[in-house]
Amino acid sequence: MRRGKRGERPEKSDLDQHILDLSRVTRVTKGGKHLSFRACVIVGDRRGRVGLGLATGRDVQIGVEKAGNKAKKSMITVPIINETIPHSILCKFKAATVLLMPAPKGSGIIAGGAVRAILELAGVPNVSSKILGKTKNKVTIAKATFEALQMFKPVSQKTV
Repeated sequence: MRRGKRGERPEKSDLDQHILDLSRVTRVTKGGKHLSFRACVIVGDRRGRVGLGLATGRDVQIGVEKAGNKAKKSMITVPIINETIPHSILCKFKAATVLLMPAPKGSGIIAGGAVRAILELAGVPNVSSKILGKTKNKVTIAKATFEALQMFKPVSQKTV
């Protein structure tokens, strides 16, 4: 991003960004407490590609920027067949368990919280989901959803 002629602006990407979680964390050292901010950011193009990034920074803006860059590096492609996901999938990550199911056309995204944000930025038009784990932690639920989306086999052709 820094390379280029002086005064030129880097071209804006077509990726949408959503801050899922922002928390203040402290690290206790011999010299005292060090305050930093942890950001969980989801990045997607609403056409089948989505990424998840988690990073900390001394300032909110730095943490969000670092998490956004990590999310762009960890982008995956979600197969969308007949305006939904190919099949049902159950995925567990730590204490979070997420169930994703295909839904008929016109039903929309039936999901809550972190799952809804990821599926919207991935561009899946119709899907139904349920969070089955006991945890309410957004980051853990987001990672479980991301792992579930990674489990789909890549599809050679998209049917729309």
